[in-house]
Amino acid sequence: MTLTRPADEVARLGDEIYERDIRPQVEANHHGEYVAIDVDSGCWGLATDLLDARMRLDHQVSDIDAGNVWCVRVGFRTLRNFGGRPWRTAG
Repeated sequence: MTLTRPADEVARLGDEIYERDIRPQVEANHHGEYVAIDVDSGCWGLATDLLDARMRLDHQVSDIDAGNVWCVRVGFRTLRNFGGRPWRTAG
């Protein structure tokens, strides 16, 4: 296990892994679902609920440093929205 990275580095690595490895696999059929990514290993879990996505990731990788997990929502720019309309990604 590595030491926890700064939050901005976890975000950068998580977004990079998502765009490169995960998005092409999930975007067409899993809109609105959540992805939890371990930025150390590149492993990820997918589920309709954020907690379930993290639990699926935990089943794949033992001894995950919680500070090195990045979560995204398929087809959205943010995990959650508070009022108004959701921010969807273009395209």
